Amino acid sequence: MDVPREVPIPSADKAALPVLPPLPPEGQSQFEQLVSGKVEITRAQFETLFRDPNLKFSVTMVTPPPGSILVPIKVVTVPDKSDPAETRQPRQPFEFEAGYLVGSPERIGESFRLLGINSPYSISTDLKHFGFDLFQQGRSGFQASIRLPVGPDYVVGPGDELRITVWGKVEGAWNIEVDRDGTVRLPKAGIVVVGGLTFDQARDVLRKEFSRYYTGFEMNVSLGALRTMTVYVVGNARQPGAYTVSSLATMGNVLIQAGGPTKAGSMRDIQIRRGGKTVSRLDLYDFLRRGDKSGDHRLLPEDVIFIPPVGPVTAIAGSVNNPGLYELKGEKTVSQLVELAGGLNTVAFRGRLQIERIVDSNRQIVFESDLEDTKEQEVDLRSGDILKVFRVVQDKRTVRVLGAVQRDGEYGYRAGMTVKDLVALSGGTKYYAYLKDAELTRLDVTEQGPKGEKVTIDLEKALAGDPASNLPLRENDQLLVRTVPEWRMASQVTVQGELRFPGTYMVRKGEKLSSLIGRAGGFTANAYLRGAVFTRESVRELQQKRLEESIARLERDLLSQGSSRISTAASPEELKAIEVEIKQTKDFLERLKTVRATGRMVLEISTPETLAKSIYDIELENGDSLFVPENPQSLQTLGAVFNQTAFVFDKAKGLQDYIELAGGYTESADKSRLYILKVNGSAVRPESSRFFLSSRTTYRTADGSPLLEPGDSIVVPEKLERIAWLRETKDITQILFQVAVAAGVVIALF
Repeated sequence: MDVPREVPIPSADKAALPVLPPLPPEGQSQFEQLVSGKVEITRAQFETLFRDPNLKFSVTMVTPPPGSILVPIKVVTVPDKSDPAETRQPRQPFEFEAGYLVGSPERIGESFRLLGINSPYSISTDLKHFGFDLFQQGRSGFQASIRLPVGPDYVVGPGDELRITVWGKVEGAWNIEVDRDGTVRLPKAGIVVVGGLTFDQARDVLRKEFSRYYTGFEMNVSLGALRTMTVYVVGNARQPGAYTVSSLATMGNVLIQAGGPTKAGSMRDIQIRRGGKTVSRLDLYDFLRRGDKSGDHRLLPEDVIFIPPVGPVTAIAGSVNNPGLYELKGEKTVSQLVELAGGLNTVAFRGRLQIERIVDSNRQIVFESDLEDTKEQEVDLRSGDILKVFRVVQDKRTVRVLGAVQRDGEYGYRAGMTVKDLVALSGGTKYYAYLKDAELTRLDVTEQGPKGEKVTIDLEKALAGDPASNLPLRENDQLLVRTVPEWRMASQVTVQGELRFPGTYMVRKGEKLSSLIGRAGGFTANAYLRGAVFTRESVRELQQKRLEESIARLERDLLSQGSSRISTAASPEELKAIEVEIKQTKDFLERLKTVRATGRMVLEISTPETLAKSIYDIELENGDSLFVPENPQSLQTLGAVFNQTAFVFDKAKGLQDYIELAGGYTESADKSRLYILKVNGSAVRPESSRFFLSSRTTYRTADGSPLLEPGDSIVVPEKLERIAWLRETKDITQILFQVAVAAGVVIALF
């Protein structure tokens, strides 16, 4: 916080000021924080706070000791969603109401800061001088008012340009500059004095003089280029000096150009001095708080803007609309300072006001007050005072219900509330709820730490009103309504393409793929089973995660290489070439980031009878999808060939035949890394030990199926060595291969 310059504070006393964490990021008001709920912390953070001898936990809301506040705490531990186990069987977040944390705002704030907890209960004293943001744009943001319309009271002077147009019996147009002696020269009318007249008066004088020589005419008079003038800014200004400004400039215009007052300068008594006398005073707070510009007077040549030293300064922090450092001008009481700061905000606690005050320039005292008492007693302010207005503390009394109910969540607690009442508030149980066994959890905070109590109740009897099961609830109780054992909602699986009855089917737990194909009527005569595409959401998520991790690792490597090469560039030409390569790198990475995994699983699909006897007859999951195409009767060539296109499949042709049909390899082709994206979703390389040569032109896989089949894609990668920014990257080939297999996309390097 900026300390007023006229109130020195010895270093020893400065150290006594509490170090508090900053307020939450801008964008969420204190009222929004109040609505959002209790302060959520982890169990580890709770245990650290619990062991702090200067802090205490209270199970219920109590009256805090003087100088202390209550902070409602909720302990939450969210399961790690990246854990595959959580994907298969998600758990409910572990949480419990830990009661209230009791302690001084300073101690709580410091503890929260060290533990990384964002707290709306801490009061930040990292304050700024009110109104200084007005001058942040500085000289570069100032625009002279040369294009503003001129009012009738504008005083014409030397250097102004008058534009006179006459039409009727006589016609003419003249642009005339006012001479140093304040005159203009008109045809036949001669010399006319306009200097010192208002614009309205000058227009009347010109018409009158012209009418002495002409009749039957109309005249229009306007101002063209306006004169400039020199004014001075002195005193406690950021950029004092002489300024050449438009004749329309006001005190506010010039102050912005000069950067405004320094922190040692006043914002409430800025003066215009003219001819040795003070002719006007400007209080910027009138403009900043009410939009009142009545004190922002227009300047005259040689005017002096004087910024005197700042007056008494106090600070107000916490639950007011505009916390900050304020210069006082007639404000003497706490209530007046609160009004200056825009008043109390929605969540201000009127029962507590803290004032820190410097006494005798060598010690700081702190005393507590009440905002209502302060109004009656009218506590006088002193320069250097720091006022802290605290916020209300939540007393949110709730109970929670989870599990197989219509609307789980938190509900308001009232005395005498029972299990039956809570279930009724939640809309009742769902049809798959297990009514024989529900769990009621209660947690108390003791001196030895949090202790939980779990009570098993017969929910069916509780809903019937049996007193032995329909237990009265306590604040923060949590009721868990379980589902029927082994219950799982029916899953939806989609089958499309060449099946007799395609569509979306509900499948029971444990149902397998062969069963679903049978229910869909089996395959049509046109079904191409080798090209069947089976996708699964959990596989897609895993593929996408691995893709993103690989791309992120590649991005770090490539950009790190680019940065190191820039630092060692030997010439401007080399530097420019490196910058081009870095741009190519970023474009390449952006293309990679758009890739989305499909979740395809490689399965050997066959008739339901045959499939049921194979390892590919997998158990179905919710969201699974099977698409069976027709025979595409084509094959694609991709990558470093002259013609990337599709060809009619000919089983008599081999790998090299299709390469030649595509125009052959380009110079950048890496023949050693050629691979084939199979129609069933797998990828193979011809030289792999999994394959053997069955004839001079045709490869076959180990299971006897042809190496090339309808729907396959022959991919010829590019040589990475020819691209400077990829030479040192070890796993780029693996990443591009991974993208091709997981997403079915071949990424070009350019």
